[in-house]
Amino acid sequence: MSLRPFRDIKRRKTKEINVGKVKVGGNNPISVQSMTNTLTTDVKGTINQINNIAEEGADIVRVSCPDEGSTLALREIIKHVSIPVVADIHFHYKRAIEAAENGANCLRINPGNIGDEKKIHEVLRAAKNNDCSIRVGVNAGSLEKDILEKFREPCPEALVESALRNIKILEDKDFFNFKISVKSSDVFLSIAAYRQLSKLTDYPLHLGITEAGSFVTGSVKSSIGLGNLLMDGIGDTIRISLSDNPTQEVKIGNEILKSLNLRNRGVKIISCPSCARQAFQVIDTVKILENKLAHIKTPITLSIIGCVVNGPGEAAMTDVGITGGGKGNNMLYLSGVQNEKVLTDDIIDKVVSEVEKKASELEN
Repeated sequence: MSLRPFRDIKRRKTKEINVGKVKVGGNNPISVQSMTNTLTTDVKGTINQINNIAEEGADIVRVSCPDEGSTLALREIIKHVSIPVVADIHFHYKRAIEAAENGANCLRINPGNIGDEKKIHEVLRAAKNNDCSIRVGVNAGSLEKDILEKFREPCPEALVESALRNIKILEDKDFFNFKISVKSSDVFLSIAAYRQLSKLTDYPLHLGITEAGSFVTGSVKSSIGLGNLLMDGIGDTIRISLSDNPTQEVKIGNEILKSLNLRNRGVKIISCPSCARQAFQVIDTVKILENKLAHIKTPITLSIIGCVVNGPGEAAMTDVGITGGGKGNNMLYLSGVQNEKVLTDDIIDKVVSEVEKKASELEN
């Protein structure tokens, strides 16, 4: 149960490509990605991390392939994971060929950095033969030398020129199964580059603020950067780059999409910051509930409000709600309607029970 969004975001129409079983672009949902930080040659550790990333709600995962051992490890890794795997390749065209032949669903490359046309053609042939898509990954920190000399510094125009150059390389070889990113650690540069590029091409765009920083800093920067673009209808798949556990990247990515009503997955908690009016410890309660309800994948709205000032109004718009009351008698709302009083000590168990019950009803 929720109100209709005040503003419906009209997404930019893009071409549809395949990243394994996940379709990116077109009318498909915006997908969430992350990247492993294990050594890819550590097959067991990489499999475990990918499965944790998938359980958190990622649609696609990227792994680094800096050497032959990493690309060969893909064949075994892919057997034991449920989401498509993107091989991250830099410069070494043979690594790209090996990754495609060993089951990678997508290659993250800069065609312009691969080398001469013969090498690029070999990579594209391997990608075509193995139904492997490509992400053209332009980054402000690794622009081509001549483009950097032309513009003197990374700027939106430089990133876009690099992207268009790499797009032409693929198109000239009749390869069209690709998406593009123009990332920077600077929020304003990234936003401007993506906006410019979106006007010049209809290939799907992979959004991200690269090297965004720690959990708090990176989450804020990414929310501002990606939020601005997503509200403009720009973006088909996203990755939040954090110096943190990859599962945190997925969590923030999904929260950004949920906040814009672009995707719904799991429990969306609406809670107050708490104040002297609160009838129970809102902050602690929300933290516990986030953990206990993390397994719920069905879209459900939950309001946790500490007093009756805003509580009833918020509860009227959510599937399950708790509003703080006097003397430990708090009110439980179900589908926006008062249901029963709940003692403070019973809030956690009662809310978890009702949310799980609601999830079961919606699933069936």
